[in-house]
Parts: sequence; structure tokens; C-alpha cells
Amino acid sequence: MSPPWWKSAVVYQVYPRSFAGSGGAIGTLDGIRARLDHLEWLGVDAIWLSPFFRSPMADFGYDVADYCDVDPLFGTLDDFDRLLADAHRRGIRVLIDWVPNHTSDQHPWFVEARASRDSPKRDWYVWRDGSPDQPPNNWAGTFVDGPAWTWDDVTGQWYLHCFLPQQPDLNWANPELVGAMHGVVRFWLERGVDGFRVDVVQCLGKQPGLPDDPPEVVGIPHSALNDCAETHPILRDLRRLFDSFPGERMMVGEVYLLSTARVAKYYGAGDELHLAFNFPPLHAPWDASAWRRRIERVIAELEPIDAWPTWVLSNHDNRRHRSRYGGSEARARAAAVLLLTLRGTPFLYQGEELGLDDAIVPPDRRVDPGGRDGCRAPIPWTGAPDHGWGVDDPWLPWPPDSSSRNVDDLRADDGSILHLYRRLLRARHESAALQSGSLRLLPTPDGAVAWERVADGDRRLVAVNFTDAAVDIGLTGEWVVEVANDGRGEGERATGRLAPDQALLLRGLSSRA
Repeated sequence: MSPPWWKSAVVYQVYPRSFAGSGGAIGTLDGIRARLDHLEWLGVDAIWLSPFFRSPMADFGYDVADYCDVDPLFGTLDDFDRLLADAHRRGIRVLIDWVPNHTSDQHPWFVEARASRDSPKRDWYVWRDGSPDQPPNNWAGTFVDGPAWTWDDVTGQWYLHCFLPQQPDLNWANPELVGAMHGVVRFWLERGVDGFRVDVVQCLGKQPGLPDDPPEVVGIPHSALNDCAETHPILRDLRRLFDSFPGERMMVGEVYLLSTARVAKYYGAGDELHLAFNFPPLHAPWDASAWRRRIERVIAELEPIDAWPTWVLSNHDNRRHRSRYGGSEARARAAAVLLLTLRGTPFLYQGEELGLDDAIVPPDRRVDPGGRDGCRAPIPWTGAPDHGWGVDDPWLPWPPDSSSRNVDDLRADDGSILHLYRRLLRARHESAALQSGSLRLLPTPDGAVAWERVADGDRRLVAVNFTDAAVDIGLTGEWVVEVANDGRGEGERATGRLAPDQALLLRGLSSRA
């Protein structure tokens, strides 16, 4: 049997507010549909759409007021259906973002739950008795300077919110809530989506009694600490639901625990998440020894349980990797080679293929409670003042150098970083080794990391120089340069010498061309 599609896929994250507009300051579903040509040309296999559901936008869509409808800012359900159909016609699968840990405080479920202690939906959320001056435990909230609890004057109880007060936590120990959320999943799977990115998976289960966090971690948001056995049966039930649908539907979970060993538990025995985001590499510096350790941890923790890794360098919650790595174009190009050649499923964040830096957002333009505005700047499609949006001043400022660092100009330049990404995606599609092969780290001098990928007689070797000095990796055997981050030497015999900040994808001469 061939491996499931999500093992060989490259997934591209679309942040709808900022991907493409249709004549307004905020991106839309129709805007995304109009730009599918770009994604097809680039060669991505799937897109993940960040939330587009009805929401008061306290957390820009991660505070959901209706799981089964589109916010008018982005369009309509009919617009979504057209986007899904057009993507499928192009061979692009579609994942949507599901936020099962909490709703908006304006969701009808919470409005009803908050109305009375006797409400039928009261137990769909997490409430606790107490006094107005003493929260039920010491859990800290995320994006708030204070507890993960808010006192409700009307009913005289505290409600839990691991994030903003406008995002009350759902109670997954309540069977009726579970049934309602399974209904949400069915609604979208029956509509034809190929899978879900599941938000803050590790928060779904809560330890009975809601005990205090240990003193040594007091002040750290509880959302980054919650990791209990109660979550795993929830995931197993969801996995059975996903597996009951045809077409290899999948779940990739945001498991925000900065330990690969702890992330590994969320794959279960192949009966929980299909994929889990592993964030320690996202936070690793641009340093060879740090990256070698991160790769070694993935091998040590995931391979023994036959869990398929994921790799991500940027997303809507973190500074873009080019900005984190010092703003160097060469490093951004080398990072592309690294991301797209490791064993596992890579996730690209919109604009990575353009080599974008974070936007500089002045204080009066900042809108995100978590300070993540810079990485969410709109994508520039053209070099015109409106960059293809129809408005010169969208909801956030443009990223730096948009007059030249835009899709049209970079696509016209065969030597651009955009074309590098396209060559790398093509190389993945043509290589069994890169899609599903084994990975073996190779000995290298300080400042470099190299690995070999092998499958069915197909051999690829990747070498990345993390320094600003040339290094020699001591190459053995005969290899040809398939892709170079700087474009130099492609199609020529490899010597084993890496220029400063250079990354190479090599093909063994005994492999198929």
C-alpha cells in the first residue's frame, strides 16, 4: 500500500486576513481562490486555512462564535465551497483550523451557559465556586496578566479560560459537549475538507480537581503546562470519527509542549493524532549544533513509535524565521533547503517562499493581544502601491521591501528565493527518498549538518552550512548538485565544499534522475 498523502505532502498555511484581498483591507475566501494559481505553480500539496468562522475577533478568529459558518469578513459558506472545489480540481487538499478547547464568550453555547447555574449547557464549560477575590487555583492565563479565571457576577462562579477572558474553556468531560463537537467535525468532513489542524490539543483534557501548578512554574501560562492523561481518550474518539470517513482524512495537532518526548505521546499507538506539531525546532537558533540536537531528538523520540514527524519554521504565532535568523537572505534560502528535505511533513507559512521579514508595525497599528502582528502582514502580490489588493493601506502595514519582494517580481526572476522553493518542491515530488525515505545524520565539521535520505534505491544527501565561513564536509561517493540555495553549481558534480551560508541538495549518481 502507498503511504497516506499527508506523509509526502507539503502543507502551506494560509492566514486568510492577510493572504489575498478582493478589493478590501482584509483578505477573503474569494481572494484565496483567486490566488490558487500561485499555489499550484509553487507545487504545494495542501493548504491549511487559519480560522474563518464567525467570531468577534478578540483573538482574530480563535474565539469562535459559530463553528459551522463563515464570518462575513471573509465571505460565505458558498464562497468556502467554491474555494474547496477549485482547490480539489487543482489537486490541492484543504485543511481547516478547528479550535476545540474554547469558544468565544459570544457563542450561543456560552451565552446560554452563563445565563443561569441551572442552564442545560452550564456544564459544557468549566465553572468553579469561590469568592470574587480568590481564583479556584493558581493557573495563569495566556495573553493576560493574571489568572486563567474570570469571576461571573451574575451567577457567582468563576469560569476557566486558558487564554483570553473572551475565550471560555469547554468541558470535554461532558458527553453532550463531546457529541456537539463531533457534530462540528462531521459538518466539515461531509462538506469535503481533507482534515483539521487542531488548536492547542494538549489543553482538551483537564486533571480532575484542577490542582495548582507546581510553585516552580507559577506564572507560566497553564496552556503550556496542561498535559494530562484525560486528553488521550478524547483524541482516540476523534480518531475513530476521522477514520470512519473515506479519503484519508487527517488531524494535525498543535501540541504546544516544548518537549519532543511529550509531543510523541499525542500520536498514541497510531490511534490518536495523525501528525503533531513539534515546536522545539521552531524555537532553535540558526546554529548547527542546536539543529543537530533537534534532529536527533526527533529520531530518538518518534521513530521507535513509528510516528511521522512534522517540521515548521514560521507560523502566525511566531516571528518569521528570516527575522529570527538575522534577516539574511542567504540564511532564509538555506533554511528552505533544511525545512523541505528532512524526514517528515513540512509546513510552509504564507510568504516564506518570498523570503519575507516581519513587518514593522507602529504602536498605533498593533491589534493582536499576543503581539504577533509583524508576522501576519499582508502578502504583496505585485509591486504596485496596492500590491494587488485594491487598497493601499490594508489592515496591517506591508512587510519590508514589498515594492520588489512580491510575487510578480520574484516570479519573473529565475534566481529568486521563490524559484528556489519551487525547485525544492519539484525535487521532493520526484524523489521517493525525500518523500518517505530514511534519514541518517552524517559526521560533519563544526558549523555544518548533513544527512542522507534513502528509499528504493533513490539517494539524496543534504548539507547545510550554518556559518559565514566555507566548510568541507568530506563528501564520499559520487553526487551531483540537484538544488543549491544560491543556485550555484546545479547539475554539476559536488565537491563536498560548502560556501558560507550555503545549503545543498545532492543526488547520488546511482539514483534515478
